[in-house]
Amino acid sequence: MLFPQIRLQSTFAQTELQIQKPIQQIEQPKADLSMEQPKAELVMQRTPGRLTIDQTQAREDMDLKSVARRIEEAAQLGRRDWLEGLARVAQDGNEMMRIEHGGGAIVRQAKRNSEGPPKEFNIGWIPSHFSVKIDYEPGSVEIQWQERKPVIDIVVNKPVHEYTPGATKVNMANYSSLDIDFENLRYVGTGGYEQKI
Repeated sequence: MLFPQIRLQSTFAQTELQIQKPIQQIEQPKADLSMEQPKAELVMQRTPGRLTIDQTQAREDMDLKSVARRIEEAAQLGRRDWLEGLARVAQDGNEMMRIEHGGGAIVRQAKRNSEGPPKEFNIGWIPSHFSVKIDYEPGSVEIQWQERKPVIDIVVNKPVHEYTPGATKVNMANYSSLDIDFENLRYVGTGGYEQKI
């Protein structure tokens, strides 16, 4: 006995993808940097120290006198001796005016004029202490400066960005299909009618 059969044969649909990858390029240019350092300003004012050494008195103590000093001393000594001589002659004259009163004026004058003053001796230092005069004025340094800040210029460059977007194309590689086939299929109607389908 033959049974009726229905045969189904199907194929699945198949898609095809065509993918184009995206392209991205990023470039970062370096920043433009300009740097300048101005020189600092420095002003110095210097007053030199001053050392004064006066050794005039020390040289005079060692009898190393200048000509002007010797002339001055000789003039003073001459004036003093002249005044002393004048006073002595006047004193001697006054004593001689009163000779009649007695008292030995001539003897005193002879003794005084024949003998000098008593000699004196003492320890001395040549040159004498503190005969060299030293004076010192210290110097000074005045410093003024003005600093200069660096001049920095920066130009930031933006990145260069190029982007090509990707694409995907979808195509049908195979369409789906369904085949239907009948086997041993008959139509039996009324009155004994029978037909093969």
